[in-house]
Amino acid sequence: MNPYEHIKIQAYEANMQLPQLGLVLFTFGNVSAADRSKGVFAIKPSGVPYEQLSPEKMVIVDFDGKTVEGKLRPSSDTLTHAVLYKHWEKIGGIVHTHSTYATAWAQSLRDIPIYGTTHADHNTVDIPCAPPMDDKMIEGDYEYQTGFQIMNALKERKLSYEEIEMILVGSHAPFTWGSTAHKAVYNSAVLEAVAKMAHITESVKADAARLKDSLIKKHFERKHGPNSYYGQ
Repeated sequence: MNPYEHIKIQAYEANMQLPQLGLVLFTFGNVSAADRSKGVFAIKPSGVPYEQLSPEKMVIVDFDGKTVEGKLRPSSDTLTHAVLYKHWEKIGGIVHTHSTYATAWAQSLRDIPIYGTTHADHNTVDIPCAPPMDDKMIEGDYEYQTGFQIMNALKERKLSYEEIEMILVGSHAPFTWGSTAHKAVYNSAVLEAVAKMAHITESVKADAARLKDSLIKKHFERKHGPNSYYGQ
């Protein structure tokens, strides 16, 4: 059996969820799944339509961004994934999409304000928007630098990648991550839903108030706190 078969299957199944969830058009997105014991991840090949994907077409890449196995070129965003895996030791999956509402917030260079309890079920803070890169970074190794742009944005706000598993890259689009590729896809879908709700909220009332701190605390802790009681 191929030693990477398990992450190829994980990456394939997670990638196939993106069009099913309405998070991508054509080839606008990618998911990767990591095996930390082997120091590699499986990622979607570049520019291949989703209906043509299979586990065998997933490309295996190490945490320095070098292809280990695969006949196709990996996603153009591979180096961003590699940087995050190399520096964030507790993640096992990463998703990048250009989903409509989250991307619109990224293009507006705005954080997504925490307006409601759906947002608070997953985060206690506004979803951050990293500023666009400076020209030197853009002209350099762009995808590689995108990984550092994401990490630096969280560091500057004193946020942990373990606490918040989603971000907007200014003028670009969203990235999400999680302990598995499946969790990263879940976070991507949640981010798109919250982005849509926030947009509609502001269209109904431009100066809508942020969610009360007491409600933020209640909704987050009932799912994630030491005395959580949501679910079985």
